[in-house]
Amino acid sequence: MIETKDFERISGRMPFLQDADPEFIREFQRSAFMAKIPAGRDVFLEGDRIEAIALLVSGSVRVYKIGETGREITLYRFGNGSSCILTANAILSQQTFPAIATTEEDVEAVMIPAETFRNWVKRYDTWRDFVFDLLSQRLSTVLAVVDEVVFHRMDRRVANLLLKRGGEDSLIRITHQEIASELGSSREVISRLLEDFINEGSLRSGRGVIEILDYEQLKARSLM
Repeated sequence: MIETKDFERISGRMPFLQDADPEFIREFQRSAFMAKIPAGRDVFLEGDRIEAIALLVSGSVRVYKIGETGREITLYRFGNGSSCILTANAILSQQTFPAIATTEEDVEAVMIPAETFRNWVKRYDTWRDFVFDLLSQRLSTVLAVVDEVVFHRMDRRVANLLLKRGGEDSLIRITHQEIASELGSSREVISRLLEDFINEGSLRSGRGVIEILDYEQLKARSLM
């Protein structure tokens, strides 16, 4: 059950609640419950049966796949006010979870039981619109990942990742293995590509840290 003081805080992160009708809000407060999940915890593993879906109030979750060779690739992340498309799909189709979801930060979430989730999709336009918007957004994200993997060279993908992670800060705390896991490659391949960037003067690398030295040169590589 969600207490009134918690609901006020939650609704600030989840706009769909602000315009919901009173009946749905009453059911939401009665059926949902709060959960806290520490960083580094697997929320779902591949093959898990889904008993509830998490709507994040704070923190972030990474959703990824591991191939037969042991390589990882990130499908997407979700954070405040959002949820997981694969969890929603597993609940609606009553199938098992097809990936791995792991908390990257401490997470506070609103949990909706699976049966309640399905019931609300049938009964409430507000909830149905939220779920379909979620599906649409995440589908676009996953298609972008597929496009990157199939059509873009790995050096371009590495450059894009570093530019995105760096933002305005030239110092990025990330390991070669973390880059490999993010992009679905091997650490050896990533290390060779980073060595190329270092030799051309774009980057400088230390233990668990990469520094961008030449943004323009790195941007040029990201567009090749």
